[in-house]
Amino acid sequence: MTTTQDAVTAAERCTPEYRRDPHAVYAQLRGTAPVCPLRPPHGNETYLITRYEDARTALSDPRLSKDMYGAIDAYRRIFGDSSVALDDNMLNSDPPKHTRLRKLVNSAFTPRRVEALRPRVQGIVRTLIDECPTREPFDLLPAFAFPLPIIVICELLGVPPQERSRMQHLSTTVAQAGFSEESKRAQQQAEEDLHAYFTDLTTAKRDRPGDDLMSALTAVRDNDGGLSEHELVSTAFLLMFAGHKTTAYAIGNAVHHLLTHPAQLRAVREKPELVGPAVEEVLRYDGSVESSTFRYATEDVEYAGTRIPKGALVQIALSSANRDPQKFDDPDAFDVTRGSAQNAHLGFGHGPHYCLGAPLARLEMESALTGLFGRFPRMTLADPAGEPRWMEVPFPAFRGLAELPVVLDPAG
Repeated sequence: MTTTQDAVTAAERCTPEYRRDPHAVYAQLRGTAPVCPLRPPHGNETYLITRYEDARTALSDPRLSKDMYGAIDAYRRIFGDSSVALDDNMLNSDPPKHTRLRKLVNSAFTPRRVEALRPRVQGIVRTLIDECPTREPFDLLPAFAFPLPIIVICELLGVPPQERSRMQHLSTTVAQAGFSEESKRAQQQAEEDLHAYFTDLTTAKRDRPGDDLMSALTAVRDNDGGLSEHELVSTAFLLMFAGHKTTAYAIGNAVHHLLTHPAQLRAVREKPELVGPAVEEVLRYDGSVESSTFRYATEDVEYAGTRIPKGALVQIALSSANRDPQKFDDPDAFDVTRGSAQNAHLGFGHGPHYCLGAPLARLEMESALTGLFGRFPRMTLADPAGEPRWMEVPFPAFRGLAELPVVLDPAG
């Protein structure tokens, strides 16, 4: 793979070699091409920002718009018409619209509200662990890491339990869609199914409201007009999509890195108060969100001496920024004792679009690690000498394992 000022293709960023160790590539890019032009399959001029200070600035730069409707031609070319119906939400908007939409949802994700969920999340963790085999190898991802956040977000939204697996399947189809015609058709069908489902759910909550976020948002829509029907459905999709995929991969990454760094795991076992710092270190060291979602330049901008022309798309390599030696001491070391003062990572972004669900994601990760390692302190990888297999994606937006075979209690 080229890591010079020459453009890097999307295909090069999705090879098995790259997926195994993107951090080596990012280290070269930070030194030789900190603002790297990309050659994505969709053909729209795109730039990748890799250094921490540039990344932090870009995440809150008002000249880099998140309103993909403002770049509608590029947006449709990349994602297709069916995506538009689900993307009229806070993730793809700028102030004042972004401010209005975020305010409507924010009350459900305050630290106080999320902390009140701790007993329920811990209960879900215990139930899922009870259902796992203890003395034989199994894949922790489908058995534990994925069900935990999907159950939590479905309960918050008021999605019935029998629909959880379907929601997980449909959102996975959207997340992993590629550029082949077959993949695009599958993505379009999944998006249409999700739109229809959340439209129907809105109607159901209007007729029979419950104590859930979807009912509350529907009431806002009906009572004061602060939310359009289109925005309501799109917001529900965003919360479902963002509320489980990234957390599931982050849980898998956390378990993997603790099991492959025994001294760090021993520190967490001996001092349970290090679980929180361990979560933060995982988010920095190998977070589940590798790159930001797209922004586009509303005017010519310059970063690290590179001109990004008006109309170009911009991605921010969060994984690269979080390993920048100009910001972090010994950034390639996994150290759960790093501490918050030394760990101002960008795993949840920065600025107006800082992840709304960060408190919930932290709670789920902490509960997962405490539940697993507290109950099974001898848990091990099923094949400790084996190479981990990382998920292959058409866009290097997510960073997660394709599988995580473990044995909870190898000694029996």
